[in-house]
Amino acid sequence: MMLVRTVLAAGVLGAALSAPPASGQTDYPTRPIRVLVPFAPGGGSDVLVRSIGVKITEKTGQPVVIDNRPGANGIVAASLAAKAAADGYTVLLDTTNMVLNSVLARNLTYNAMTDFDPVAMPAWVTHVVAVNPKATVPIADFADLLRRMRSSPGRITYGSFGTGSTAHLAGELLDITAGTKSIHVPYKGGAPAIAALLGNEIDIAIGTVPLVMPYLKSGQLRAIAVTSANRIGELPDVPAVAETLPGYEVNLWWAFVVPVGTPRPVIAKLSSEIRSALADVDVRQKLAGQGFNLVSGSPDELGAFIRSERSKWEKVISTAGIKLE
Repeated sequence: MMLVRTVLAAGVLGAALSAPPASGQTDYPTRPIRVLVPFAPGGGSDVLVRSIGVKITEKTGQPVVIDNRPGANGIVAASLAAKAAADGYTVLLDTTNMVLNSVLARNLTYNAMTDFDPVAMPAWVTHVVAVNPKATVPIADFADLLRRMRSSPGRITYGSFGTGSTAHLAGELLDITAGTKSIHVPYKGGAPAIAALLGNEIDIAIGTVPLVMPYLKSGQLRAIAVTSANRIGELPDVPAVAETLPGYEVNLWWAFVVPVGTPRPVIAKLSSEIRSALADVDVRQKLAGQGFNLVSGSPDELGAFIRSERSKWEKVISTAGIKLE
């Protein structure tokens, strides 16, 4: 992932990061911290934020209150966060949806690129290109998939967990990079997409590692590629798409952000507490065991990364002509 490897180019996300850091110490936090999560309880975002929140509470003595606000691909939670007081007591845990919505969604009541200051990127996961080994004509490997896509444009179908999702864009970027044409079939979540693949309704499904891994272990599905820049430890024998198509990379990442104008000492303290939680051995083992790749980096590095991701996906979305329904 780019933030892990180089941590990106210079630049500023939000006006507060263009100002010099404030001097002195901060006694933050002195009361509970609310973290807005744009998805329902029980998913990957919930596991991530609760694991981190417990450690912050243990260290600071202040509760971390998880406020799940699902809806509109993350827009509901982001809208609330953008209007909150810029004091560090309302934090948003957003995902790659943050930049995708800024390109795809119309009539947003906030600007994802200017209404938030970055704090920390805790983790990312990659995607698996999965096939059904019991299909009538099983796809043998990634090279076989490319051959079929090139020989029969518009015949291969792939399922994702929704239009505008990272899984959807993984398929679009594959077509752009490989010069192929496939058919996207969106589902209302990852589980329905996997069910469709198991039922031979689609040729391939693209889903995150935590979603797909149980089906790989049971033998119900087979992985033919991963969308990270390199192979991953969980699937060392599965090639990365980039081994065949250099430069290809698609990951789902998480980012803690706060309303723009939050004092720099508060951002620095919150970022430090998140990194400290991620350094805990128990937290690392728990999250790594579920497919999370843990990250550390400064707020400025995260800000530059977010801008680079928006630039990348803006081009892909424009080229592919993607529009939200």
